[in-house]
Amino acid sequence: MADVNRGNRPLSPHLQIYRLPMTARLSILHRITGAGLTLGALLVVWQFIAAAIGPGYSAFVDGLLSSILGQLILIVSLWALSYHALNGIRHLWWDMGKGFDLDFTEKANYVVLGGSVVLTLIFILAIW
Repeated sequence: MADVNRGNRPLSPHLQIYRLPMTARLSILHRITGAGLTLGALLVVWQFIAAAIGPGYSAFVDGLLSSILGQLILIVSLWALSYHALNGIRHLWWDMGKGFDLDFTEKANYVVLGGSVVLTLIFILAIW
């Protein structure tokens, strides 16, 4: 029998109604940080190429990366590396068939997020 009320309701839950679980949001963030790490790697390669070209160009690139915007980009790249690595370890744990309990997964979400911030701060303090 045909549904006569079909036009008055949404066809599927959309983001105004449905809230993605934390694990899904972190999965999306994992993909974004993976793509962002490519851009951070390009900055490192650019610095190496500048050093190979000569001291003048190396000083120019170093000046750009030493600026406030450059430092911010490098810190965000460092956080992305920390987050991507810790979340990758969690995915390896899942690949072994462990950690699928809902309570454990919820705690692991916050461990990965907090751990990435702490690891980034440790790296910054070690470099500074």
